[in-house]
Amino acid sequence: MLQPNGHVINAVASEEEEEEEECTDTKALVEAPSSEPAPPQCCSVRLNLAVLMFFGFVVVYALRVNLSVAMVAMVNTTDQKPVQNGSVHLICPPPSGYNNSSDAFPQLDGIPQYSWDAEIQGWLLGAFFFGYLCMQIPGGYLADHYGGTVFLGVGVLGTAVLTLLTPLAASGGPRWLFALRALEGFGEGVTFPAMMAMWARWAPPLERSRLLSISGSGGNFGAFVAFLLTGFICQTLGWPYVFYLCGGAGCLWAIFWFAMVSNDPRTHRRISDEERDYIINSLESQEVTHSWSIPLLSMMLSVPLWAIIITMVCSNWAYYALLTSLPTYMSEVLHFDLQANGFLSALPYLGGWLFSTLSGFVADELIIRRVFSITVVRKLFTFVGLILPSLCLVAVSYAGCNYVLAVTFLTLSTTTGGISGSGVYMNQIDIAPRYAGFLLGITNTFGTIPGVIAPIANGYFTEDHTLEGWRKVFWVAALINGLGAVAFTVFGSANIQPWAVPQEERVESERRRGHSVSQ
Repeated sequence: MLQPNGHVINAVASEEEEEEEECTDTKALVEAPSSEPAPPQCCSVRLNLAVLMFFGFVVVYALRVNLSVAMVAMVNTTDQKPVQNGSVHLICPPPSGYNNSSDAFPQLDGIPQYSWDAEIQGWLLGAFFFGYLCMQIPGGYLADHYGGTVFLGVGVLGTAVLTLLTPLAASGGPRWLFALRALEGFGEGVTFPAMMAMWARWAPPLERSRLLSISGSGGNFGAFVAFLLTGFICQTLGWPYVFYLCGGAGCLWAIFWFAMVSNDPRTHRRISDEERDYIINSLESQEVTHSWSIPLLSMMLSVPLWAIIITMVCSNWAYYALLTSLPTYMSEVLHFDLQANGFLSALPYLGGWLFSTLSGFVADELIIRRVFSITVVRKLFTFVGLILPSLCLVAVSYAGCNYVLAVTFLTLSTTTGGISGSGVYMNQIDIAPRYAGFLLGITNTFGTIPGVIAPIANGYFTEDHTLEGWRKVFWVAALINGLGAVAFTVFGSANIQPWAVPQEERVESERRRGHSVSQ
């Protein structure tokens, strides 16, 4: 297995013979064949694509997390069974200034509520990810081959249409709502692999971190918007309108997407010749499409790929644990009313969005200025972006009923977690550009497993509604997060893997190496 070796950008191949021999050299990611300066990003088609993707993932995450806050309004807490274990600590008293008793959430006339206990709520919150798991790998495979425009657009549109049916499904019972949420996950399962497949065709290597960070950070911003507005909508219009408005936003976005986006710079109708040539030339040394055959055995034996998988599983546990359970924690433990709950649940994701976006610009600058190799940059951002949130989650577990400390450390946890956005989360396109969508499908499949298990596990941890149960939630998330940081630091890499290089390119590399040796 070839080891990371700290290559710098624009390194001359003849400087060291070993650099010429390594097809995984990271300089292949950033060498520009053309000496022409890069056209400005401002108002460019590639930046417009990043912004449109950003709003797409705002919608994607709003569709994904709206149930987490709406659940507080949908459930009639007065019908739930009382806690039977009186020997454990009681939940915190309400803070001064809030009228937060155990009374049910006051609904508008005609708005239904349901008697779902913590276990049923956990299954409903995890249902989305059962469907989400199914389409990751096939979605990535097809997006790599055909391009991601249709898959991303249809994925968002289909999920939006299904979201409009949520109130109807809820009225039919938890089984119907579970099935609908699973179908929504099925539709969204293609979105992230499709995004990665598109950036393999659109993102110049020196702009990769910032473009992927801008587009991918829409997830955090979408969670922020959904948490912020859902509580307000529930109180003013009723919880069904959460799903009507989110679904409508997804349908509106799809119109702009299909009208303005194409799979490849070569086929875009409004791109300038200068920008098209720059993107094509910067990616000239990389194959961005693959045949129907996939080197599955080589992928299965790839240590860097397994490092990504393990790290995404670990980091996503903490992310999904908070994404699905934070509103419940704010309501049951800290006793904030639904509008305050929405704002405080949203606050961490605003910080995560800011840090994720900024980390992309910082990462690119570190690479361009040759401060660190791409491998070191990816490891550094991953380690910092996982360890700091772990420490904050441990602090939350001991904040007890101190509302200020609890909210502060929860906010810092997700905010600092945004740093990892320029680490492991874009590493697939580093190690195998031509299989980027397929690899994201693989890693996201494993990374979605916590989305299924974490809400259910949290439901079991907190079924007695005690501080001890919530302490388990935060400690488990912190420990798993820390494990991911260590795994990627030890085994991660940003070098293009041998199995990701086309056969003809490997032959040419061998020919050049033989010629060099003969001289």
